[in-house]
Amino acid sequence: MATTTTQNASVVYNGEFAGEYISAALLSANTIENGGITVKPNVKYKHIIKTISTDDIVKDASCDFSATSTITLDERALTPEFQQVNLQLCKSDFQDDWEALSMGFSAHDSLPTQFSDFLIAHVAAKVAQRTENSIWTGTTATSGQFNGISTKIALDASLPAAQEVAGTTVTSGNVIAQIGSIVDAIPSTLYNSEDLFIYVSQNIARAYVRALGGFASNLGGAGTDNKGTQWYAGGGLSFDGVKLFVANGLADNTAIAAEKSNLYFGTGLLSDQNEVKVLDMADLDGSQNVRVVMRFTAGVEYGIAGDIVTYGITNSAN
Repeated sequence: MATTTTQNASVVYNGEFAGEYISAALLSANTIENGGITVKPNVKYKHIIKTISTDDIVKDASCDFSATSTITLDERALTPEFQQVNLQLCKSDFQDDWEALSMGFSAHDSLPTQFSDFLIAHVAAKVAQRTENSIWTGTTATSGQFNGISTKIALDASLPAAQEVAGTTVTSGNVIAQIGSIVDAIPSTLYNSEDLFIYVSQNIARAYVRALGGFASNLGGAGTDNKGTQWYAGGGLSFDGVKLFVANGLADNTAIAAEKSNLYFGTGLLSDQNEVKVLDMADLDGSQNVRVVMRFTAGVEYGIAGDIVTYGITNSAN
């Protein structure tokens, strides 16, 4: 059965249809595109992330060799899950409508070229959006998702309790204190790390921008550079010397502080993330159907739980 196709009847047709489709703005997989996670592009089945920790390895000197230090080796498995998109639509849905001229007048009309392009871009964007959400909050029990970083860390007993910061509803009035509580929980060994980020949800980022625009009692009415909310025109944000990363897939009022090098996204072939096939079935089974097929693998993992701070994420293992 073909996927139901609904067209907006309010679209105005003036002369020959130019073939331009306008869709709602879609989230991009910004965590990947903006370099917020380490990408492992060629994971066929699983990738083993090896970690090593030592105690105080420097000891007082002596004439003898004395192996008194302790080395602890550990590993985590990054195992991407298989995902797919199977979409089918019928060309007759477009035959008598306002795209008829684009399809031509033959009984064996092909799918309009510009709609094919739109369909590919639309499906790719939908996959990017779903991937972004799965990276942070996905659960493998839901079809089309994989366990995200928040999901995994919430079940990890090795996360130190001191690095699990209780959350609240974040507003422009309390955002300074709330982000400050995250920074305070970051281990001193990580604080000056070059690739340390505080990954924040969109509502926390908006509250922070608004607070710096003068809507926090301790900043005055004009805010940063006396520009009010006009001070921010995109670009990077930071707090107490730690870079902020707006992770679209994080749930409201949640945040994670971690090094980029401690967070991993794995997939079978990176190019698969952007590959969509559009198959015209007319020559294969005589039908008027067109199929869109996309297959890929995706998954996330972190290396060391002790190098992560969570905000507003309840750890059921502690």
